[in-house]
Amino acid sequence: MVSNDPQHSATSDRFLRWPEVKSRVGYSRSQVHLLIKQGRFPAPVKLGARASAWLQSSIDQWISGRVAASEMRVEGQERAAL
Repeated sequence: MVSNDPQHSATSDRFLRWPEVKSRVGYSRSQVHLLIKQGRFPAPVKLGARASAWLQSSIDQWISGRVAASEMRVEGQERAAL
């Protein structure tokens, strides 16, 4: 899922290999692959027969989505407490 936003254009995007993706999202490889299978995490791009990577913009978008979802849950809990 790549954004059409000019700030996330393919020319400024870069590939992230697994170690960097893992450090950014904090999930194990098996958890990430489960989320990919469920359609809840961006799929990697095949670079060759034995190499894959993720677009930085798709990982950034996923992280932003998780933060937004968390903030919405917190706001909902605060309203319910009032």
